[in-house]
Amino acid sequence: MTQTIEIAQPAEGVRIVTLSRPQAANALNTQMGRELLDLWTQLSQEASVRVAVMTGAGRFFCAGADLKERDGMTDEAWSEQHVLFETMIRAQLSCPFPILAAVNGAAMGGGCEMALACDFAWAADGARMGLPEAGLGIIPGLGGTQFVTRAAGERRAAELLMSGLPIDAATALDYGLVNRVTPADELMPQILELARVVAAKAPLSVRALKKVVRGGAALPLDQAMDLELSEYNRLFTTADRREGVAAFNQKRTPVFRGA
Repeated sequence: MTQTIEIAQPAEGVRIVTLSRPQAANALNTQMGRELLDLWTQLSQEASVRVAVMTGAGRFFCAGADLKERDGMTDEAWSEQHVLFETMIRAQLSCPFPILAAVNGAAMGGGCEMALACDFAWAADGARMGLPEAGLGIIPGLGGTQFVTRAAGERRAAELLMSGLPIDAATALDYGLVNRVTPADELMPQILELARVVAAKAPLSVRALKKVVRGGAALPLDQAMDLELSEYNRLFTTADRREGVAAFNQKRTPVFRGA
């Protein structure tokens, strides 16, 4: 039984992970950090999970770390909590299946970082994103500086991070922080339809693509192409490759089994 997140299965292979502390703008507290760490660790071991969608309950995606909980924290307690959050975000990044962010409202600080750590993100037209840590005497510590720099470039990242000012959904789209902006009432139906499309693809292929895209982005081109070829050569010997080609020629929907 979880206290701060909700998990649903709207379709085969699809999970919805909802950050659920609406009374606190879904702020990330210690309990949520523990529950997300446990969840991502568990789901990573379940072959039946093909895609997950992360969103927030109510009007917010996530307001970032719970500063009420942090008020008066000793340096030792702060460090201990942040190690938990670091482990949590790395567990999210290590999930072999794609995670899609449905940014339904404000995503600030650690909440913005959790959205950026997803494989891609869609946002409601009224959503905002920001990394205000410079105004709190710290900097982002869950990958935010690197996610923004890789998506938006150094100059835009510097402005966003140093000013700490939030940006609207249209600007987040322009910066490459989100892939698409939709009307608020269409966000979940549309992203769940996309999740179903992804879940219907060959799961070994989707997992390999996540590995190659993320890993290859940090490598020189020749090494990235070697990484791509190692996955390609592994996949063409699978039963799913045979099923995919057979289904194409027989003009039917393939039934992929992840083997």
